[in-house]
Amino acid sequence: MSDAATNKALADLLQLMACLRHPQFGCPWDLQQNFSSIAPYTVEEVYEVVDAIERNDQKQLRDELGDLLFQIVFYAQLGKELQLYDFAAIAQGITEKLLRRHPHVFPEATLASFGQPPTLLAEGVVTKWEAIKAEERQQKTPAAQASVLDDVPLALPALQRATKLQKRAATQGFDWSHASEVFTKLEEELTELKVALQQQDASAISDEFGDVLFTMVNLSRHLQVNAEQSLRGANQKFERRFRELERLVTAAGQRVSELSLEQLERYWQQVKASEFPLA
Repeated sequence: MSDAATNKALADLLQLMACLRHPQFGCPWDLQQNFSSIAPYTVEEVYEVVDAIERNDQKQLRDELGDLLFQIVFYAQLGKELQLYDFAAIAQGITEKLLRRHPHVFPEATLASFGQPPTLLAEGVVTKWEAIKAEERQQKTPAAQASVLDDVPLALPALQRATKLQKRAATQGFDWSHASEVFTKLEEELTELKVALQQQDASAISDEFGDVLFTMVNLSRHLQVNAEQSLRGANQKFERRFRELERLVTAAGQRVSELSLEQLERYWQQVKASEFPLA
């Protein structure tokens, strides 16, 4: 698609959004929406994008990306109506931020300064990126009130937020040196959870279980494993295996709900063996 066609497609989408929000002729549902009411739809669209990527469904991904883009256009229209910002301001803002955060690509923080070989390797880029973000946080918040944990979104999925909080703390030296130390901490947290269970203290059980999960995220970082993706993979593996278990049980003329745990375990092991047959 040419630049002209791209510009027209975006202009048409922005015009469509303005029509949907037209006070007299717009869509009644769209006219009722505000920032808070459409936020849940935005989260849903993000997950649908990720789902299409994980299934490697490029046609579906194109459609889902369009849905996500529409969410951004919707927010831009709401901002424009309130005279806060419009789509152009949003695009300009992210462009300026990325120019500022990529000095190894844009040495003068301008598009015109592009064209020199990068001066950093991938690892150095991450370090520089975090340093620049830290400087930006200090500019936003008075030094006496600033925290390295500022602007870690509360709405992030818990595993992702735990990872971000831990990474931020690690930049200040608050971190273990080796995974073995995290294993020791995990054993400590599991012991505390068992004590809470013995005491039948519901509040303490929830608290200690959270500590176990938080420590597991710490372990994932030290093992260089993405906790969120790893758990998503485990979910998919369980779903795949359980569906196969259901198929085998049904083929045998039985019902899953009517089998004992021992019988179900035998089917489960059969499913696992079919995935990893002995050589």
